[in-house]
Amino acid sequence: MTALRSFPVTRVDAFADRPFTGNPAAVMPLEEWLSDEVLQAMAAENNLAETAFLVPDESGEADYELRWFTPAIEVALCGHATLASGHVLLSAAQWRNEMRFRTRKAGILQVARNGDDEGYRMELPAYRAGAKPLPDIARAMGGDVVETLWHDGGYALIVYHSAEEVRALTPDLALLSGGDILYIATAPGAGDPSGADVVSRAFAPGAGIPEDPVTGSAHSVLTPYWTTRLGRDAFAAYQASMRGGHVGCRLIGDRVELTGRCVTTLVGEFLL
Repeated sequence: MTALRSFPVTRVDAFADRPFTGNPAAVMPLEEWLSDEVLQAMAAENNLAETAFLVPDESGEADYELRWFTPAIEVALCGHATLASGHVLLSAAQWRNEMRFRTRKAGILQVARNGDDEGYRMELPAYRAGAKPLPDIARAMGGDVVETLWHDGGYALIVYHSAEEVRALTPDLALLSGGDILYIATAPGAGDPSGADVVSRAFAPGAGIPEDPVTGSAHSVLTPYWTTRLGRDAFAAYQASMRGGHVGCRLIGDRVELTGRCVTTLVGEFLL
C-alpha cells in the first residue's frame, strides 16, 4: 500500500476581525513545487476563492515564492490570500515583523505587522485604470452607471452614484463569465452603514468566483482611482459582499498599502 504524503493547510479569514467574515483562503506551505495539475486539484478540493501555495525562495529576493489558485485557474495576483499567507507565517515566527514574497507576475510583495495593531499592512502594485466605454459590461452589471474604466491586467471598474446602488446590484454573471476578468462595482460610501469612504463589490465568474467576498487586488485598482477623486492619499474602504470586510487603503507612489486583520479558522493536513 502506497504511503500517503502529508501537506499542512491553514484556513484563514482575511480582512476579518472575527470568524466567518472577510474572505477565506487556504494557505499551504510546501517544501518544493508540486506539478501544476496537483496544485490545481488541491485548490479545487479546498473549494475556496483562493489557495496560496508557498515554497522557500532560493533567489535571495524574498522569504518565499508565492502562487495563487482559484478552484478553476491560477491567477496573476491575489491580495487576500497574500495577507493570509503573511498571517500564517508571522504567527509562526513571532520574532519576525515582515515577510516578503516573490511572485511570477506581480513582482515582490510584502506583508508586515501593523505596529501595535493586531492587523497587518500589505504592499501591492498600484493599477491605474483608464476611462473606457464598456457598454456590454455596464448592461450586464445593471444599475445607473456613472463611468467605466479598464486596466489591461483584466480589471473592469464600474462606478455608481451611491453605495446603496452597489449593494442592490444583481449582475448577469452568465454574460460576464467569458475570460479572466475581475468586475469591480464601486461608489462613494456616504450614508452607508459601514461608515467607509468607499464601498465596492467584486465579481469574477470567469475564474470560478461568482462574487468574491473581499478582494485585495480590486483595491489595487480602487486605490489610485479614489485617492485622485477624493483628493487625498488614504481612505477607508468596505467590500459589501454577504460576508463583508474593511480595508484600509493608501497610495504610495506606484504601490498601494492595504491594511486589515486575519482570523485563523482551521488547521489541518492534506493527504495525497
